[in-house]
Amino acid sequence: MTLLVRDEADIVRENLEFHLSRGVDCVIVTDNGSTDGTVEILEEYVKRGVVQLLHEPDDTYAQGRWVTRMARMAYQSHGADWVINNDADEFWWTDQGDLSESLERLRPETNVVVAQRFNFVPLAPDQQPFYERMVYREVRSLNPLGAPLPPKSCHRGHGEVTVHQGNHSISWDQPTLEAQSHPIEIFHFPLRTFAQFENKIRLGGAAYARNTELPPGIGRTWRSLYDELRAGRLDAHYREQQWSAERLTGGLGDGTLVEDRRLCDALQRLAELPAC
Repeated sequence: MTLLVRDEADIVRENLEFHLSRGVDCVIVTDNGSTDGTVEILEEYVKRGVVQLLHEPDDTYAQGRWVTRMARMAYQSHGADWVINNDADEFWWTDQGDLSESLERLRPETNVVVAQRFNFVPLAPDQQPFYERMVYREVRSLNPLGAPLPPKSCHRGHGEVTVHQGNHSISWDQPTLEAQSHPIEIFHFPLRTFAQFENKIRLGGAAYARNTELPPGIGRTWRSLYDELRAGRLDAHYREQQWSAERLTGGLGDGTLVEDRRLCDALQRLAELPAC
């Protein structure tokens, strides 16, 4: 698995523990200037021999270039059969064994899996760990601009793969044969607390603004939210995304939301705590 992180101390440990328990053998992580304790957490996994840690000081959010570097390294240095290009707030889930077993069952000619993402909604107040509090997910998720939430891709290991900005697609010098059916989905937790969300948009939006490689149409969600931040409206946006008890009841009633405790139960088991 590849992972690009910046100030993800509230979630990166759960992300690593979960995926390492579900068939991921090694994680190549690029830290892009974290200052919140993320690096110290990652160093624990380096000592365990399950994380290879890279440091990227450039502050332009050149995600595609940095993830491409890790994805190629996964194959060239680690001999990866499959590579999952992940974000800290994403959990790749399958009900059919672990991820390794699910990917191994695919036809040999299949070299790409496109997995749909589903947002778990934020509830107030922000007191419990995110996975205990956020146990309701949308049946159909949209991005902050109102467009369908784009899926993410994982791929068979390849030394010349290119991962495009956002980890939504890949390209290489061979035909791309996507799996027509597979059991993998992605649980997405982008709005855990306002402090986490505001920091992400403040740092990421400014980095996108400094990037001279990418056209303005790339990263539209980040750029739009950064505009909201600079206009003093980001807190209002966050409050609009929170689900009150009344709204939650309505969403469950009309089928907009479903209760989904699978990740919560999995993380509780890993922490040897009572199930949700």
